[in-house]
Amino acid sequence: MTRFTIPFSEYSFSFSRSGGAGGQNVNKVNSKVTLDWDLNQTEAIPYSVKERFRAKYKGFLNDQGVVQITSQRHRSQKDNIDDCIQKLHDMINEVFVPPKARKATKPKRSAVLKRLSTKKIDSEKKRMRKSDY
Repeated sequence: MTRFTIPFSEYSFSFSRSGGAGGQNVNKVNSKVTLDWDLNQTEAIPYSVKERFRAKYKGFLNDQGVVQITSQRHRSQKDNIDDCIQKLHDMINEVFVPPKARKATKPKRSAVLKRLSTKKIDSEKKRMRKSDY
């Protein structure tokens, strides 16, 4: 259910050795993937979505406005590339629809009166407990 298409040419990938379990395979295969995507230069998503993305995911942006996402979940490089792209699409889908504006509401008159009456009852109860000796 994507409402946008990011050209593959906008992605930049770098590869490194993955950490964690995996035996000797971990020491010789560059399966960890880092996806770099320039948010400022892309024409694939509207400006408003870019602004919401910046606000929500500022921890994924570097100083130049490049989004950096890493994946080392899978043992194969291709699966990690797909995982990075999926993470990016999920993040964009999260901010694609603007949040609903909050409508200011007031409590009903009956609720205010009920609250005040219970306060009065509680105060009376405490006043009655007090005894002057």
